[in-house]
Amino acid sequence: MRWLFLFLLLMNVGLFVWQHRLAPSGSSELPLLAGQAERAPVQTVPGLTLMAEAQNSRPQNQASVVADGAAHCLVLGGFDALEPARQLEQRLLSLDVGVRVVTSEASYGADHWVYIPPLASRQASLRQLRELQARGIDSYLITEGELADGILLGVFPRLDSAVSVAEKLRAAGYEPQVRELPRIYQEYWVRVAKKSQRLLDDAMLARLSADFLDLKHQLISCGGLRSAE
Repeated sequence: MRWLFLFLLLMNVGLFVWQHRLAPSGSSELPLLAGQAERAPVQTVPGLTLMAEAQNSRPQNQASVVADGAAHCLVLGGFDALEPARQLEQRLLSLDVGVRVVTSEASYGADHWVYIPPLASRQASLRQLRELQARGIDSYLITEGELADGILLGVFPRLDSAVSVAEKLRAAGYEPQVRELPRIYQEYWVRVAKKSQRLLDDAMLARLSADFLDLKHQLISCGGLRSAE
């Protein structure tokens, strides 16, 4: 019996050792995985937006669209004179379309000024002017603007003409400069009130175009419009 007892005891000890040394442990990798999770960088997918971010950005996008729309005005006209704009204004008012005449600046081409910049004083510029005129050189005193008290020596549509005149004056002992200035003119428009824009259908625009030559209708920047006097 004693040998049988010892035999069974040794078998139990051997089975216990075998289970703990050879059987895999289910938790041995948990610390490693946890450490990797803490150190692993968060990856993002290009173009993917979280729902919270989309909800926060949507009102801003809508606001920018509204602001852009509000920065432009619907206008009719593009006239070179005030009178046809006034006639168009009265025509539309008689049709219960809310409008008013406005103006904007436009440019076409450029002129090239040959001039002598303002001297140390107005008296010095006047002396220079009298000297130029005594030598038969066309010259005029500039009385306003950035070049006030300077001397204008000519205005030319072509740059090469302006440069040629400036070189001749330099050869005569003067120091002229050449500047390109755009030709600015006024355009007259009839601005349509926002609440009345729905009334301007294709049929009405066709009738207006038949009565007003070269009538244009377009959206332009409200910032460049001024009320006509």
